Amino acid sequence: MKTIGLLGGMSWESTATYYRLINEGVKANLGGLNSAKIVLHSVNFAEIEALQRTGDWQTCAQILGQAAAGLERAGAECIVICTNTMHKVVPQLTKYVSVPIIHVADVVAQTLKARSVERVALLGTRFTMSEPFYAEHLSKHALEVIVPNQDEQKMVDGVIYQELCVGHINPSSKQQYLTLINALHKRGAQAVILGCTEIGLLINQRDCELTLFDTTQIHAQAAVSFACDNS
Repeated sequence: MKTIGLLGGMSWESTATYYRLINEGVKANLGGLNSAKIVLHSVNFAEIEALQRTGDWQTCAQILGQAAAGLERAGAECIVICTNTMHKVVPQLTKYVSVPIIHVADVVAQTLKARSVERVALLGTRFTMSEPFYAEHLSKHALEVIVPNQDEQKMVDGVIYQELCVGHINPSSKQQYLTLINALHKRGAQAVILGCTEIGLLINQRDCELTLFDTTQIHAQAAVSFACDNS
């Protein structure tokens, strides 16, 4: 079994979900008492969020790059960044490590294509929804991406940072998300990417008729596949 390097803490709630899903996946694959071989570097999200807010992505990349390098030195054979937004700095992180970084947008796109989805709505932080790094990555896989309008993005982002990242699950926010998903369906979305690792804490497939693709689950399963592949 290969060792997975988790770059987490953004937020710790979603990192805990990654840890659980990866271990459950390894056990399902290998049975018995098997659990995942994981090394984890968990950053202080307050520091990262402050840098995001001021647009200092270079310092973000340095912090995460040094952390990723430390994971490789500790034996990690791949890097999994436990957040969608910080995939914005993946091009910089590749300079710090020689092991592969499992890119969340790649594995999500592969899953969408396997399900014959062509037009997909994207929910996430304001950075993920409004900046090109994520949608353009999906477009490379011939996917058409629909994003919420500016006011809708503000609502989605506010719930993530002000509620979900601090462990608050608000029923009224859940309803706002479901109303938005219905609106995105009417705009032509065949499915919705839950493109923030915290959104799965608020809504899941039982809440919605439109197919939801939870990036945390997909990304964690890709890590399991990597770890259990003996090739």
